[in-house]
Amino acid sequence: MPRLILLPASLLLLPQAAQAHGGVHKLPGDPIGWTFDPGVTIPLAIALLAYAIGFVRLDMRRSLWQSAALFGAGWLVLTLSLVSPLHEGGERSFALHMIEHELIMLVAALLLPLSRPLGVMLWSLPRAGRRALAPASGWLQRLASPFPATMLQAGALWAWHAPPLFNRALGHPAWHVAQHLTFLVTALLFWQAMLRTPHKGLAALCLFVTSIVGGALGALMALSASPWYESYAAMGMMPFGLTPQEDQQIAGLIMWVPGGLVHAGAALLLLARYLTSKPARSMAF
Repeated sequence: MPRLILLPASLLLLPQAAQAHGGVHKLPGDPIGWTFDPGVTIPLAIALLAYAIGFVRLDMRRSLWQSAALFGAGWLVLTLSLVSPLHEGGERSFALHMIEHELIMLVAALLLPLSRPLGVMLWSLPRAGRRALAPASGWLQRLASPFPATMLQAGALWAWHAPPLFNRALGHPAWHVAQHLTFLVTALLFWQAMLRTPHKGLAALCLFVTSIVGGALGALMALSASPWYESYAAMGMMPFGLTPQEDQQIAGLIMWVPGGLVHAGAALLLLARYLTSKPARSMAF
């Protein structure tokens, strides 16, 4: 039931979330602090509580401890990405903003599906609630398959990094929320599809494609002769004396190299598993 991989993300759709991830930018000399916005911290706390209640109701079976550790790690990475000084730093620096996005899409969104939290979180609900969620399973199952999930994540990545949308997200809190929600939801669907599909060769292909798609976008940023995002350039708040162009180049390298390596490495791992599990005469995607 892949629907519940979206629970941490869907909880961010609470009305208060429209006030998070944005607002008035601080002055260049102001210190960078934590962002304890209720629109973010409350949904994150609810997600953690839902898992904890389900875990207890399942009698804390020994077999669940590894999954609980993975969920806790994913939840912690997601929380720190959204509330730590890294988030507020991302309001000033595109490179820091990119680190935040990569932590959300490459680390938190991978650890959460690895933890298989679906059944555990279901048990946090009463029986009527569990039954009510059942009809949503079908269409989410179709989205959480390799090709649709790969296309959705690639589309989100390129669309939100187009200058008009990215500048709008920087200047409008609600659009910034929508940007982070889109990245998180599509990344959760993508990694769910890669991890759960029985077609490991197809998953490896999708991971290679994703490494190229993200790498190409990062390379364009890193090699660009001028800044893409006028909102960052106008603020002039880049750290360490970086120019807007240098800040963007670092951000592009972060997307290009670490991002590409994670996807390519996962693809090689799945491909090796696929090749060793199939007879040589029947190897085909």
